[in-house]
Amino acid sequence: MASSIGNEKSVNPVLRISQLDALELNKALEQLVWSQFTSCFHGFKPGVLAHFEPEVKAFLCLILWKFTVYSKNATVGQAILNIQYKNNLSQTEKYQPLSKHQKLWYLIFTVGGRWLEERCYDLFSNRQQQSFCKMKSYISFGSGLLKLCGLLNFLIFLQKGTFATLTERILGIRSVFCKPQSVRQIGFEYMNRELLWHGFAEFLIYLLPLINVQKLKLKISSWCLPITGLTGSENTLAAHGRECSLCGEWPTMPHTIGCPHVFCYYCIKSNFLFDMYFTCPKCGSEVHSLQPLKYKIEMTELHV
Repeated sequence: MASSIGNEKSVNPVLRISQLDALELNKALEQLVWSQFTSCFHGFKPGVLAHFEPEVKAFLCLILWKFTVYSKNATVGQAILNIQYKNNLSQTEKYQPLSKHQKLWYLIFTVGGRWLEERCYDLFSNRQQQSFCKMKSYISFGSGLLKLCGLLNFLIFLQKGTFATLTERILGIRSVFCKPQSVRQIGFEYMNRELLWHGFAEFLIYLLPLINVQKLKLKISSWCLPITGLTGSENTLAAHGRECSLCGEWPTMPHTIGCPHVFCYYCIKSNFLFDMYFTCPKCGSEVHSLQPLKYKIEMTELHV
């Protein structure tokens, strides 16, 4: 009696965004399970799972398939969004669960196909024989053809709203709501803020390497602490050579760059190597040449 009532459930079409959300939730769950599993091997020798990674991933996906699609006719992402798979090959419009053959072929296409692609790439990547090279080219061609078909299927899905993946279209399984769809109460303000912040962060990641922060900082410091009325005489060098204009300490191996200020050799050399257009932070003079401070001025500074 209960099964007959369950088979008479009405079918409610699923929004495109809900189907895409379910796919993203499935990917996030697989990544979470894999990260939790690999964390158990942090104390072992590095690379202990590298040789068996495709098989381990396939085994974990097999367990997920057993407790999701095989048991409940829905993936984890679909269960969260109140969605199930319907056997679209049935003649009736009422809800029909997936057959065992559809569930097994779903496992083969999703888990087995991914394992075969990864393992075949490892097997044929280091082989130089002509037969292996041909086999590798055939596999690459088949993989590219499947991805092209997946792209075409996705374009059709955007137009018609059914069969989000190529596997669903081949097996004739369709996403439907388990219960009548209620109004989806979602505040998009948070999503908008997240999208805006991620876009701004990506823009900064692209822009910051193009900005010479050191030169900009020195330029701003020269504007904030201007020094005027200086001459290029040795007396001026002696008067203003008590500290390095970069580090503020007593100059070690004092050098000049053609302006009235004194620098440690390593300070000015490292900044000049970092920025060939380096300018003095005090007066903005460009580096013409590194000249050691004259002996008389060094002695004058020592006696001051």
